[in-house]
Parts: sequence; C-alpha cells; structure tokens
Amino acid sequence: MSRLGKMPAWQKWFVTSGMMICSLTGVIYLLGHQLQINRVLLGNHNVLAIHGIAAIFATLALGSILPFHLKAGLKSGRKWLSGFSQLSLLSALIISGALLYYGPEWMRDTVIDVHSVIGLLFFAIFLMHQPIRL
Repeated sequence: MSRLGKMPAWQKWFVTSGMMICSLTGVIYLLGHQLQINRVLLGNHNVLAIHGIAAIFATLALGSILPFHLKAGLKSGRKWLSGFSQLSLLSALIISGALLYYGPEWMRDTVIDVHSVIGLLFFAIFLMHQPIRL
C-alpha cells in the first residue's frame, strides 16, 4: 500500500459493497413501505431482513476501516468533512436502527422518519466521499 489511508482491494470491496447493499435495500424499503410504491414487492419483510443483515456487514466494514483509514484521513486533512459526516451519520443510523428494533412503540414512527432521512443523507455523502469506479 503506497498511499496513506488507501485500503487494500478486499477491504475497499467489503466497505463499498456493505454500504451500498445496506443503502440500496434501505432506499428500496423506503420506497415500498413508506412511500407505498409497489409495497408488495419493495416494502416486504424480505427486503427489510436483507437490509438488517446488510447493516450488520456495513457495521463490520466500518469497524475494519476505523483504526487506519480514519487516522490516515486525519493526518492527510483530505475529505475530512465527508469522512466525519459519514461517521456521525452511521453512528446515528446504528442508534436509530437499534431503537427501531428495541425501542418503545410510541416513538417508532418518528424514528422511522429520522432513520430514513439520515440514511439518505449518508448515502449521498458516501457516494461523494469515494466515487465508485466501474
């Protein structure tokens, strides 16, 4: 690895695919369940289950980059705003996701809306932080 903070190929794939699958399934579920667009297909339990499993992998991916990528980013001073925005938003997504699963029923509707907005913001910043090269 020659560049400061550059991830090995396996790690970059793990982080990118974990975050992308989690984000995309979240958007699909948002469209189907909340916005009522083809709810039977897009808003069903299978999509939500895939989203939850992808969230576990995305959290593991986050943990895999914290020790080195974050430290290197701090040293280089590059993409500081988008990096810390992602870290903050991911923390909020993990907390709100836990509240959706374990939290009291009376706050569920509010947490769903907050989780959705934060997720959309995260996805946009994630795409800008490291453009996907096809």
